Order: sequence, then structure tokens, then C-alpha cells
Amino acid sequence: MKLLSRSEEMVLITLLKLKDNAYGVAVRKKLYEETGTRWSFGSIYTALNTLTHRGYVTKNKGEPTAERGGRHKCLYTVTLEGKKALKEIRKVQESVWSGLADKALD
Repeated sequence: MKLLSRSEEMVLITLLKLKDNAYGVAVRKKLYEETGTRWSFGSIYTALNTLTHRGYVTKNKGEPTAERGGRHKCLYTVTLEGKKALKEIRKVQESVWSGLADKALD
């Protein structure tokens, strides 16, 4: 299994948190709330496209809405493989960080 990049990891976690409301604008807003960094739509959609290609995310069309001029939202859902990838990257990060005392960062 190929390890997730940091941005892919954050996007996957955000999709899980947003549940049934996981679409581009909502992902961008949630990432800003949690990181304090303004993410470009390009960086979000690049991660989403990669995750979809790897089978970690599925993309489905939502219902058209009047607020979007009759256009639909593309909704994203994390697959079982995506959840496995998150577990793996978490395990790797914990392993890498283990044994490093907080004082080492001072």
C-alpha cells in the first residue's frame, strides 16, 4: 500500500468528519477551520482525484439544487480501502514519532 501524503490524509479525515455533506466547498471550509490555512480548490481536488483513482474515495452526484443554479454537488465517500490507508499512515506516523522526547523539539 502506498502511503498517503499529508494533504491526502487531511482530506480523507475531513471527508469522514463531514459524512454525507462531503463536497469540495464543505471540505475547503472544514480544512480552514481545523488548520487555519486557506486551501486552494486545486489542492483539494488534486487530492480528491488521486484518492478516487486509488479507490480510497468514491464520487457520486448529489441532487441538483436551486442555490447552485440547478447544478449538482459531487459528493465524496471514504471507502473501506481509504479507511485502511488512514489506519496505516497513522500507524507509520506513531512509529516514526515514538522515542522522540518533546524536549528534542525545544
